[in-house]
Amino acid sequence: MATKIVPLVMAGGSGTRLWPLSRDTMPKQFIPLLDDGLSTFQATLQRLADPAFGPPIVITNNDFRFIAAEQMLALGINGEIVLEPERRDSAAAIAVGLVMAEKRDSDAICVALASDHVVADAEAFRQDCKRAAGLAASGLIMTLGIKPTNPSTAYGYLAPGEALPEPGASRLARFVEKPKLDLAQQYLADGYLWNSGNFLFSAGTMREELARHAPAVLSAAEAAVGRAKRDLDFLRLDPESFGRATKISIDYAVMERTSHAGMLAASFDWSDVGSWDSIHAIKPQDDNGNVLEGPAVALDTRRSLIRSEEMLTTVVGLDDVVVVSTRDAVLVASMSAAGKVKTLVELMKAEGRPEASEHLRIYRPWGWYQRIDIGSRFQVKHIHVNEGGQLSLQKHFHRAEHWVVVTGTAEVTLDGTVRFVHENESVYLPIGCTHRLKNPGKIGLELIEVQVGSYTGEDDIIRIEDIYARN
Repeated sequence: MATKIVPLVMAGGSGTRLWPLSRDTMPKQFIPLLDDGLSTFQATLQRLADPAFGPPIVITNNDFRFIAAEQMLALGINGEIVLEPERRDSAAAIAVGLVMAEKRDSDAICVALASDHVVADAEAFRQDCKRAAGLAASGLIMTLGIKPTNPSTAYGYLAPGEALPEPGASRLARFVEKPKLDLAQQYLADGYLWNSGNFLFSAGTMREELARHAPAVLSAAEAAVGRAKRDLDFLRLDPESFGRATKISIDYAVMERTSHAGMLAASFDWSDVGSWDSIHAIKPQDDNGNVLEGPAVALDTRRSLIRSEEMLTTVVGLDDVVVVSTRDAVLVASMSAAGKVKTLVELMKAEGRPEASEHLRIYRPWGWYQRIDIGSRFQVKHIHVNEGGQLSLQKHFHRAEHWVVVTGTAEVTLDGTVRFVHENESVYLPIGCTHRLKNPGKIGLELIEVQVGSYTGEDDIIRIEDIYARN
């Protein structure tokens, strides 16, 4: 095709079914799940590194903006990062994406992708997209269907209709949401495919269908883009306009209602890695059907997933279980109940447990910090500052801080005076002083921070200057 396909990459979800690995502060799309060291977000972008595709439009939210930018930079990929003021589901995200794509090309062909899926054959994926794009140019909204391996109740299903000229393609006779088991078995027998959530369409066709079936979503997206503002390298959608969008998926808003839907049977293996049982299914397994990752040992255990970040985790005499151990939380579940982890997270949030949403390691645009210990009048943190990274110029009203450099060199600004602190040296920051930390070196800066005071919460930070434009 002469026109490049415009990727709309949706990267704003929370992925709570993979708790405790995936949490609101660092969801699954930004975490390496496979052995290649890439996050699924990066793998998605890498699949699009082909002349047939244009620069991606990444739709995410404010909390993930620097993570997305950093992971794109690591791959050398340039693209637009659009920030949603709030989550309004996939219809609003796709509407924003098509409005952005039309600014590039009024006849744009778009591919809308979730950023948290795993595709085994990138070249097959690209070829399928190119084939579907040709049909999308004729006015169809194409979805890539996956041949089911079992009567799953976790996916929507696609019923094939009238055959189209492209091999493996047909009109979509019926688009159905996640069924109960008896219906899933019937769908499997009738040749239905799974809905992968990958859609290809012309911006014009999707615009017409949104205007017909979900006009509030389209008008809100147009206004949000029209009133958007630049913030560093990001585009912030207008909050008031975007907030008027109906919270609805593209499946409900368009795909179940349109008469212009088509489907193409995908030629690649696919997983939405939506729960721990799906992770187990795509990972290499030992002779007992177990997946063991990290310091993990299993005895008389079969068909199980045992993953540990750093603590030795052992399982004896259990079959079909999921055991995931992180620095601050442990999940133990039967494999058959893996899909209920989301409900568990909702329960923990209702109880006010911070572990439900926050990792022990908190990522910032300059690096990360991890709490080591906390008490009534103190807190100890491990801080990592990336090369060239710097914290805001700030002060605290309720705590003093001690910084001890472990690795690298710190450039410390203290009440207007700049000094360099080297390995095995420390600096004291009294309550109320104006201070900033910067890594001027070529390697990561590691330090231990000891806070002492009547209050050590993160909201006791008054930012005076910040290169990352945070409040």
